[in-house]
Amino acid sequence: MIVTFALSALMVGLTVTVHFFGLLALMWLLHNHGHRLRARDSWSGLGASILIVVFGLVVIHTVEIWLYAVAFLTIGALGDLETALYFSTTSFTTLGYGDVVLDRQWRLFGAIEGANGLLLFGWSTAFLFDIIRRLRTLEEGWLERSDR
Repeated sequence: MIVTFALSALMVGLTVTVHFFGLLALMWLLHNHGHRLRARDSWSGLGASILIVVFGLVVIHTVEIWLYAVAFLTIGALGDLETALYFSTTSFTTLGYGDVVLDRQWRLFGAIEGANGLLLFGWSTAFLFDIIRRLRTLEEGWLERSDR
């Protein structure tokens, strides 16, 4: 059980770190290159910014799911990459179909992946809402300038 907790702590730490730096990269991208998207303060530029964030979040979560899949393969909990990715995706998203089940010694590790994924999706949701709020503020400024 100690090995399971240690591995779980390692994976939670790793995925939280990946998530943190992924969100920083998205903020950097919007801050340093967003002016190109909003060059004319257009609706399409604001929409492109939102799409970049959403696709960026998908990439970040995909990396995290792959990290767990590789961990399942490395510890021998699952036999092949497709099964490991499938199980990791359903666990990380807390969908958990239950058609692939871990041995008793690793099932806590799978459950902790679900809790980790839930927290990271919540963090992503908060991030996305904040970005949209900030873009809406820019949009309101654009509308005020166009009314003049």
